[in-house]
Amino acid sequence: MISILLQMAVLIASGSVWQLFRPAGLSADHVRPVLTTVVYYLFLPAMVLEVLWRADIGLKSLQYTLLGVTSIAFAMLCIWLAGRLLKFDDRRLGAMILATAFPNVTYLGLPVLEQTFGYWARSVAIQIDLFASAPFLFTAGIMVARRFGEDGLRQRKSVVSYLNAPPFWAAFLAVLLNLNQIPIPLWLGGVLQKLSAGVVPLMLFSLGLALNWQSVNLRNLPFVVPVIAIKMLIMPLFALWFAGFLTLEGQNKAAAVLEMAMPSMVLGLVFCDRYRLDSGLYAMIVTLTTTLSLITLPFWYDFLTGPV
Repeated sequence: MISILLQMAVLIASGSVWQLFRPAGLSADHVRPVLTTVVYYLFLPAMVLEVLWRADIGLKSLQYTLLGVTSIAFAMLCIWLAGRLLKFDDRRLGAMILATAFPNVTYLGLPVLEQTFGYWARSVAIQIDLFASAPFLFTAGIMVARRFGEDGLRQRKSVVSYLNAPPFWAAFLAVLLNLNQIPIPLWLGGVLQKLSAGVVPLMLFSLGLALNWQSVNLRNLPFVVPVIAIKMLIMPLFALWFAGFLTLEGQNKAAAVLEMAMPSMVLGLVFCDRYRLDSGLYAMIVTLTTTLSLITLPFWYDFLTGPV
């Protein structure tokens, strides 16, 4: 696990190094949107289609969804209670709720699960993302952002518009083909595999481009500590406890719980900017939790897969 994370850390660090040197005069703000757009519209849908078409979709899928939604809701409640108890202002608390509740299940979780558990674990990451994390983010997450931030738009987008995206359409098509037991053509499987191969390195490099070390400051430390405690410790502990009520076993259970131990997702920055939450605090949380995950993820992996 440590060796795998070190390899991933090199790819993430490459993105951070790009921020410093700006090769060809291209800043991280110019490079990252291009890379993430290509991943979002081409490479990731190809991976979703390939993985879910072959996946074992059934009771486990429902349990992954239930585990993800329940764990996210629990973390959201915990940080809200902490924020109210400590009397944090709304802009900070809104950013803290998003950073605590929603783990980076795709951009970091998918590569970690694939490299540690094997090829099959990509299905776990994709199902938790598309069936639990993303729908919850685009409903409850947006409600939180609107409640604690400011919404200057007169016309609000519907939830359906957020789900009208290539990865979700790919998931819908893959599940349809899977449940109807339509085999994947050999030539198409090869094309999808080649496209899928670009997802992990581009995701990790883009994650490095998104980390903002300038946002790290002592002034925000009192707001970061409760987020780290809930996100990196309490949330995965709750997920492990809740998984005991499900029929997930062995590596399926370990992979699903490990997803709940992932650091804060980068996408939350978009919502902080959009709804005028504390973007600087959110960026600091993403940077610190991602860095700390190099220590906490090996711990959770050993804890979840060790002898009972």
